Amino acid sequence: MTEKLDTLWYTRCPVPTGLGIAIQQGWLEDAFRAQGTSLSSLLESSDFSKRESHFSHTVRNSVRHGGNIPAISARARGRDTRVIGLSWADETQLILASPESGITSVRDLKGRRFGLPNWKNVEIDFSRAQAVRGLENALRLEGLEVADVEIVDQDIDTHYSEGQAETIGGTLAWNGRSTSRARANNLELIALLRGEVDAIFLKGAHGAQVAHQFGLTTVIDTGVHPDPLVRANNGTPRTLAVDGHLIDHHFDAAVTIVEQVLRAEAWAQAHPSEVRRYLARETNSSEYWVSIAYGEDAQKRLKTDLAEQSVAAIQDFTDFLHRWNFIPQSFDVRDWIDARPLEAAQALPIAV
Repeated sequence: MTEKLDTLWYTRCPVPTGLGIAIQQGWLEDAFRAQGTSLSSLLESSDFSKRESHFSHTVRNSVRHGGNIPAISARARGRDTRVIGLSWADETQLILASPESGITSVRDLKGRRFGLPNWKNVEIDFSRAQAVRGLENALRLEGLEVADVEIVDQDIDTHYSEGQAETIGGTLAWNGRSTSRARANNLELIALLRGEVDAIFLKGAHGAQVAHQFGLTTVIDTGVHPDPLVRANNGTPRTLAVDGHLIDHHFDAAVTIVEQVLRAEAWAQAHPSEVRRYLARETNSSEYWVSIAYGEDAQKRLKTDLAEQSVAAIQDFTDFLHRWNFIPQSFDVRDWIDARPLEAAQALPIAV
């Protein structure tokens, strides 16, 4: 039975998502206001536990669209969450080396120092997990394993959720602690520039911009490999997930979420220039680097569904996270998926 929902908590990652566009357009807020429901941002909350829910999905009646590692982690730790959509927008996934290292190919990585972030006080170290995935996938293309390189941990004592965010001009910005946060988010890059490591992993618009800005050598971009399982990582595919309480008690709200995501993605197909501007704000980057990282046709890659390729990739990635001890157990992702809100939303006319 659907009950009245007072507040929907939402959060999304600074990456291309239909939810992000629906929020920036004001469509999500308008749709829920018509139902008597207010919207609140987890990342903009002054409550640490609510901000932390962006990574742990502990807040009731919340939706998250973004990188799949935190969502998988929450499910693996027994939290009642449901995936109601998957979106696959390929992005650059770069292994970068300093020019002084002489590394120009994946085989050159053998025996060299690879910098990995190591967040000590977080439930799930998604930045380390995605870097290990990119490294392992690249090495296996050449018959190598992660054990063939020297891992150099970059220890980080702070927490992802330190500092409250706020939306400024459509861009999610952080408060006065942003300097320490930015340093923590770039510790492996700093180590590379200092010559303390030989190579690192970066992705997306930030990775593409950093590679150019510092004249780094791109060893490989696994984000353009023809095999989708080589491209499968934290952002491919991204999860649209809600908690079980929302599905069980406010099913219409789940349908409305998917409806507005599909509306945003349908609008995007005919508005490539506007989409680049939206994604530049969403990623806190420029339109140029959005095009480099996500393609000139980035608007065409905004599509939320439950395609078999995406389901298979999520399963493969979940098994990877368990194999590397990032999560306590693996699970059958098909049991995690609830297709009903997507099916209901697809049956509705899309108002663009």
